[in-house]
Amino acid sequence: MKYLFRIMLILTSVSGYAQSAFETDPLKAKFITTDIPHFWEAFDRMDSEKNPFTDYLKEGSAGLKDFIKYRIESPKNLLKTVRQRKEDYERIRSGSYKIDSLTGQIREFYVNFKTLYEEAVFPVTYFVIGAFNSGGTSTDNGLIIGVEMQTNIENIPYIVAHELIHFNQHYPHKKFTLLEQSVMEGSADFIGELISGRHLDDQAFSYGNAHEEQLCSEFVEIMDDDSYHGWLYGTKGKKKGRPNDLGYWMGYKICESYYNKSNNKKQSVSDMLNINDFKKFLAKSGYLSQYVHN
Repeated sequence: MKYLFRIMLILTSVSGYAQSAFETDPLKAKFITTDIPHFWEAFDRMDSEKNPFTDYLKEGSAGLKDFIKYRIESPKNLLKTVRQRKEDYERIRSGSYKIDSLTGQIREFYVNFKTLYEEAVFPVTYFVIGAFNSGGTSTDNGLIIGVEMQTNIENIPYIVAHELIHFNQHYPHKKFTLLEQSVMEGSADFIGELISGRHLDDQAFSYGNAHEEQLCSEFVEIMDDDSYHGWLYGTKGKKKGRPNDLGYWMGYKICESYYNKSNNKKQSVSDMLNINDFKKFLAKSGYLSQYVHN
């Protein structure tokens, strides 16, 4: 998946969620797609009504309503965005109607996750169309996927797999260092790949694997910083010629090493989802050990 999408994929640690309210049987997990046809109904009335997106948001699912505050913002902002990017929305129209055909594949990934992690929960997944500023997020109501961000609808099951892992992470705090945030994202990529067969960003992984020694040397010098130095979520501080989101790759490599060294693979997955001390987790993984100065 292209790095532009990764910049906009807003991911949330959900350790504070009341997860007991969510389904524990992957075969009973719910997928809500009703907001998609409602969006296109509003889209087609755009030239004949003042703002049909008012009704779209007012009558939307719980997931769509959660998407308003920090993503869509308001009916006015959505109308403005749709008018400005009308052609971009039209490109994903036919694909957006195919979401229901992908839920079987997503459910297979859920079953795979349950096999690896018996404590897994499966929130409702809402597929919505927003304002081109978020590919996905998690809230108390479940997972929310911004369908308009995907020109290739076939990517969506893998995005949901990544988000599902985030929803099942339990970490002790919400403000993370570069190391902690990288492991949080990297574990979602690593476990997401275990259950789905692929990760999300070939560009970052290809670059990272080709420049592993240099990147590891640099990372250990800044991994305790609160600043992400261009390794995550955008271009600020990123070195020229490098792809975005190399922190995902670094976190993946740490988790991969931890998993490979473990004699109990299921326990290692549980460990990744319930990290209390990220420095101890890194040390046990053995990755970066030759670069860390004691």
